[in-house]
This record gives sequence, structure tokens and C-alpha cells, in this order.
Amino acid sequence: MKAAQLDKYDKNFQLIVRNVPVPDIKEDEVLIRVKEAAVNPLEKLIGTGNVKLIQDYSLPATMGNELTGVIENVGSKVTKFQINDAVYSRLPLNQIGAFAEYVAVSADAISKIPANLDFKTGAAAPLTGLTAYQGLFEELEAKTGETVFIPGGSGSFGQLAIPIAKNIGLTVIVSGNSAARDRTLKLGADQYISFETQNYWELINDVDYVIDTLGPNEFDRELSVIKPGGRLLSLRTGPNKRFAVDHNFGFAKKQLFSLAGSKFDRKAEKKNVQYRFIFVRSDGLQLDELSKIIEKNNIVPAVDPTVFHIDDINGALDFVFNGRPQGKVLITF
Repeated sequence: MKAAQLDKYDKNFQLIVRNVPVPDIKEDEVLIRVKEAAVNPLEKLIGTGNVKLIQDYSLPATMGNELTGVIENVGSKVTKFQINDAVYSRLPLNQIGAFAEYVAVSADAISKIPANLDFKTGAAAPLTGLTAYQGLFEELEAKTGETVFIPGGSGSFGQLAIPIAKNIGLTVIVSGNSAARDRTLKLGADQYISFETQNYWELINDVDYVIDTLGPNEFDRELSVIKPGGRLLSLRTGPNKRFAVDHNFGFAKKQLFSLAGSKFDRKAEKKNVQYRFIFVRSDGLQLDELSKIIEKNNIVPAVDPTVFHIDDINGALDFVFNGRPQGKVLITF
């Protein structure tokens, strides 16, 4: 089978497409024939080696974190799925490999594609959907009646985070470009702030939570709008001591992450705000719950119309890293 593999960590990494054996499955795994694999900014973090402290791969490694496909074979202990089931997954961090014609994956990491989605739109849902789900329920422990602000939330993350937040009963404020205003409000956002003409830090204050999609340069401004006792959850700023403790890392990693995140922790503590960082994990049961929310609200994630195949993988990566996709970029098999 064809697979796109990383041979070495490099700031200008390129993937090599080569023929490799179809993987064998264990008793608790399924073999998926991949239909669509999503290309994400996460690929850059992995390929450059920026997440080696969280997950270091044995190279060469088949890349790709998110997919839809059809089950070709099931392990002897798998009872929830059958051959020919259409499924989607955010693959386990230590078991990635979506940029391939086939992938073996634990049955605990997959779910059936929501009824209102197809293979393409389904491939755009699991990674961002689980990020939003885990962020809101686990990291923020958000409750009905509270307010969340998502700076930069008009993109692919907001497509799923906004409906999930509204499903909880949150008031949702989003900032983004003016072109995205109408579709973001249609998703359920209660307030939209266009960054071209408005400064959110002058318009809002005392929100319970901020979910940061923009990174460390926005940290101080985001802190300024959170009420004492609130939480700031970042998808980009970086791990800290709490992240290391929550993930049961060893002493050395706890020390490293404590040092790396100390500046942000200190700033947050001065404001009586808790800083958290999320690196989404696979979870089939949460995907089941996400599917219900997607179906109930008829959420259909945007997919970029450009067609890429496995041999175009480096072009697809460049488009995600440096272009302006109109939705999730996919590799079609």
C-alpha cells in the first residue's frame, strides 16, 4: 500500500511516499481502508519535532492524524464494529498513520460517521470536534449560563466548538474576520467581534473562559477579559506544569514543561486565572457523543474544494501551512 512517511524531523520536512505492507491487526483493533485523510496544522508540529517531548516517533513514521474510511477487518475481541462499517477517527497520538491506504487502529479510537456527514465532511470533524469537546467538558468544566470567548474562533475549530458550547448552554463570543461574521452567527454565536474594526479587549470583560486559538502573542489581552477564578485554555501557546501532571509525565518532563510554561502560569496567577493547555487525544466514546451533537444540530464542517491525492501530500501540507484553505484540506484515496 502507499503511505506518506516522515524520515527525519526537520523545520522544512518533506514526506516520502513509498510502498509499505498493509498492517496486521491485533485482537482489539480494526483495519480501515482509508477514504479521506485530513491535513492539519498538527502535522507541522509533528514533522518539525516540536512535539517530541509529548510524543517521539520511531522514524520513518507514517503521518496523518484524522480520517474516514471503511472497516476491512476486525480483531477477534472487537464487538462494536463490523466489516463495511463507515467510521471516522482522530487516531491515537502514538498510533498515527492516516496518510496511507490502510491503517490498523484500536476499536476504542473510532466511531461510526454521523448520519448527516459523508466521507469528506466526516474527515473534517473528529480532531477539532474532540478538541472542543475535551476542552469544554474536561479542561474548562463549563456549565450552563457561563460565558466563553473564542478569539479567532471563526475557523475550523469554531465550526464545532460553537455548537458544542451552545449545546451546553453557554453564551458564546467569537472574534474573527468580517467575512466570517454571518456564518459564525448562524452557527449559534451570541456576539461576533470583527478584528479589522474592533478590539475585543475594549468591548468585553468578566468572561468565565477563553479558548485561545491564536497563540502566545495574544495571551495578555486574553487574560485581561477573564473574570477572577476563570480559566484560559490554549490550543497553541504551549504546555505547562499542569499539563505534565495531568498526563502523568515523568520527573524530567514535568521540570521541562514547568519551566517552559512558567511565564504564562505566573501571568495567569497574578490575575487569579488558571492557565491550561490542551493536546487532544483519541476517544471513541466521546466521538459517539460528538456524533449526536453533529446530527442534532446538522453541523457540516467546511471542506476545501481542492483535490489532493497521496502523491500530492507535500503540496497539501504546503497549502495548509502557507495557503488560505476554505475549509479542511483532504487527501482522497
